Amino acid sequence: MIQPKLIGKAINSIAVLSPYLAAKLAVFLFSKPRNAKLDHEAKTYLNTADKKNIIHQGFHIKTYHWQGNGETILLVHGWDSNSYRWKDLIELLKQEHYNIISVDAPAHGASGNKIFNAPLYAECLNEVIKAFKPQTIVGHSIGGTATAIALTNHNLPSICKIVLLGAPSNLEISVNNYITMMGYNTKVSNAINNYYFKHFGQFPKYYNVDNFFSKITAKGLIIHDKKDNIISFKEALDIHRAYKNSELIKTIGLGHRLRSETVYQHILSFIKTSETH
Repeated sequence: MIQPKLIGKAINSIAVLSPYLAAKLAVFLFSKPRNAKLDHEAKTYLNTADKKNIIHQGFHIKTYHWQGNGETILLVHGWDSNSYRWKDLIELLKQEHYNIISVDAPAHGASGNKIFNAPLYAECLNEVIKAFKPQTIVGHSIGGTATAIALTNHNLPSICKIVLLGAPSNLEISVNNYITMMGYNTKVSNAINNYYFKHFGQFPKYYNVDNFFSKITAKGLIIHDKKDNIISFKEALDIHRAYKNSELIKTIGLGHRLRSETVYQHILSFIKTSETH
């Protein structure tokens, strides 16, 4: 972790002269995906879908549609990822004739914009949900958090079921983990909090389970690995506590990605046993 610490020291030095500039640089680094673009294999597979751009705040959000006559399911990936991460699940859903939508987050995959954060992702999901009216959302990592924010902030009555895979419970935890990783001092960490408030109208701690997951009435399935080294299993317990209409499934040894046949079968079972007609 030498490079992050060196960058952190440089931004700490900038904060002596300009806390705002230091915070702006720190938030930009936190909001800039590192490896989220589509390679040739991903593009080839995603070209099998019908593609549509949805415009939000002057940039486009890429959606992919595999048509089926069953319920509509929206797939929402997490940080440093794109719609191709769902390939294996998409193939299983296609066998069951579900109507499948996947979305590339801002600054990820084939979508536009230069930065990414959960509140922005939530607003994009709001536009996608209004366009396609899915009954079920499957969200991985920060995609699950953005889903909860979207459902709480907007009237989206089509949503009946939510699957959360390795989702964080609190944006403040993610921000603090980043601050620790970079070695930012108190001046920079305070400036980051103030930057969020200025640009998003809330401090990071506002985006927590009690303000969002506790207000969701759709039926929920939470799947989280006990040894997830990205998002602690404790965060799944926090979500489950607040999200009253949810079930929690613990896995062991699958890590944060949760890309396994076992997980996919849990998802399919959940969708089938709570199908709407």
